[in-house]
Amino acid sequence: MSYQNPDVARVAEELMAKLDSLPDKKLILRDPLLRGLFDQLKTLPPQERALFGKEVNELRLKLNSLAGDGIVIEEQLPIDITAPWDVNTPVDKMPDFFPTEQGSIHPLMQEIESICNIYQRMGFMVEESREIDDDFHMFESLNFPAGHPARDDYDTFMTDEGLIAPAHTSTMQNRVLKKYKDSLEQGEPIAVVIPGRVFRNEDLDVTHEHTFYQLEGVYVGEGVNVGNLIATLGAFMNEYFSQQLKTKLQPFYFPFTEPSFEFAIERPTALKKGNTEADQWLELLGCGMIHPKVLKMADIDPEIYTGFAWGGGIERLVMMKHGIEDIRHFESGKLEFLRQF
Repeated sequence: MSYQNPDVARVAEELMAKLDSLPDKKLILRDPLLRGLFDQLKTLPPQERALFGKEVNELRLKLNSLAGDGIVIEEQLPIDITAPWDVNTPVDKMPDFFPTEQGSIHPLMQEIESICNIYQRMGFMVEESREIDDDFHMFESLNFPAGHPARDDYDTFMTDEGLIAPAHTSTMQNRVLKKYKDSLEQGEPIAVVIPGRVFRNEDLDVTHEHTFYQLEGVYVGEGVNVGNLIATLGAFMNEYFSQQLKTKLQPFYFPFTEPSFEFAIERPTALKKGNTEADQWLELLGCGMIHPKVLKMADIDPEIYTGFAWGGGIERLVMMKHGIEDIRHFESGKLEFLRQF
């Protein structure tokens, strides 16, 4: 593949040369040279952005294919159905873009990037969740067989064709376990975090939204136990809130973990209130040891490997960190709220 832009062509040549020497090919997608091209795109005049962006995206897709299964799909380009032009529009006919200095990154996207960065430094890969899924990944793969009473707890949005708007990011567990299970045979654990948008039929108030973000975490290896779960979540919370916090588990029930827990932290200094024992703790997320049936559904032998998983709302963490009083602000589009960030 040839590139018209000399910067893209140069970076492509350097990245292709690097790719052969990387033990984990997926690391090429995080290379600073590739990120630099996306940063450069923001600085170009509007008439140059379309071609430059198209070539950078083609390079990213090619690297993604080579890092995955080695198959390069030359013409698999995404289509933005919201764009006021199409792929055949001449460059000189492209509409002007709003100046980047008039926009900013949404506070949720800022925090998701920060959260993922912490977990990446802890050795976790990052996978994006889906916004439409099926019954198998929503329920069956997570030990919710048909007719299971726990299904009633997930008041989900469904289409007539049986597609589901995911009510939790756990829909990705089966996929990441299958995708990374070869790591286990090489003596490496499966360590993945999965941010994504989820949907529930909720009555809206200051702490409940029908559309919000969750972060799922999965860790599987030999000899993994509850102590590893507590240490992992505790290390993240300490880093995220920039202080040493006490943590505790309390028993709960999820079909896809056994044993299952609710994970709570000592209230950060900014959120201290009251003097009773209940006032000192905040329940943040659900977690537990991955159920053997869930591992078997991903063709992983639970007699050899064990693991833990967790999932929790991202908005709640952000609200605590920044003192935001109403979860509905995130989806409101109110500029007076967004401009604070």
